[in-house]
Amino acid sequence: MSFTRRTFGKVALAAAAAPAIVQTPALAGPAAKAGQPIDPMTLLDPELRDGAKVILSRPLPEPLNHAAILGMRKSAPPPPPVLPSPAPAVELRTVAGASGQPPVGIAVIGAGRKATLRPAVLHIHGGGFIVGRMDDTIPASQRLSEEMDCVVVEVDYRLSPETRFPGPLEDCHAALVWLHANADALGVDRSRIAIMGESAGGGLAAMLAIAARDRRSVPLCCQILIYPMLDDRTGSTRRVPSFIGTIGWNEAGNVVGWSSLLGQPAGRRTVPAGAVPARVADLAGLPPTFIGVGSIDLFVEENIAYAQRLIQAGVSTELLVTPGAFHGFDFVVPEATVSQAFVAAWKRRLRAAFSKTAA
Repeated sequence: MSFTRRTFGKVALAAAAAPAIVQTPALAGPAAKAGQPIDPMTLLDPELRDGAKVILSRPLPEPLNHAAILGMRKSAPPPPPVLPSPAPAVELRTVAGASGQPPVGIAVIGAGRKATLRPAVLHIHGGGFIVGRMDDTIPASQRLSEEMDCVVVEVDYRLSPETRFPGPLEDCHAALVWLHANADALGVDRSRIAIMGESAGGGLAAMLAIAARDRRSVPLCCQILIYPMLDDRTGSTRRVPSFIGTIGWNEAGNVVGWSSLLGQPAGRRTVPAGAVPARVADLAGLPPTFIGVGSIDLFVEENIAYAQRLIQAGVSTELLVTPGAFHGFDFVVPEATVSQAFVAAWKRRLRAAFSKTAA
């Protein structure tokens, strides 16, 4: 499988979000026998192997302290250019933050009144709560806006550890409230607003759905959670099998990301209310949910557990576990068959949510 310069940039950015990546030499032949260590490279979907090797070839500085985080942000490759017309237009705006919080930067994509009101997606980028930029996902959101004939709003939320919980969540909630309040001007149907995010963005989307329910602020038609970061105990007080979470994001990174957001060591007995979706006791009343994750992603167990709890709470839930896939595989190797099937699955769920509420 060939890698273009742009694809390599995406891989490098994904690797920048993963501290202390474990580099494991590939083994020839089938998976290890019972009682022997399992090499994650033997579990990979064949089309994802080259992408995994690129990620594993770029170890990050240790320790992952604040100076290292700042260095990762500074060395990230330039964001991809905004797609030109006729792609949906992008408008950068600043909206009011929550009470006592600063204004929030957003990107509004594809807005404008048409013959009928259209659905909308609030998208939240990933990056372990510590890195990542809104600008990196704008072109993808332009394509989503065009394909789904919807408005997309991107959120430039504040990163941790400089801003701790609830700051990043409040930024996302302020953007969601603004979208709902300005729906008429944007040409948006208020009954068809969805939220979506990948990795830490998926974790923030899950937090946001809970906050919107508890505050009764904005009704949501669905939440699309792509390998979401849901549980601070993963990697801290709960370990995963050694072959899981070694490509793209690992236990050490998870501990740093959650500790940075929470302002306390990950895995403590108590956490701020609403900060860790997996620890929220009541999941009833949340919107219909899609959760997608790879089988060797660090988050696979916590994502399965969260989906099970949603189902038990009466929430319409779809769970997709992609065999042989690591964290961020669909961005790293988008042309792979499993990546295309993965993306098609969450788009199908989003399209169904938009169609159902429009009926």
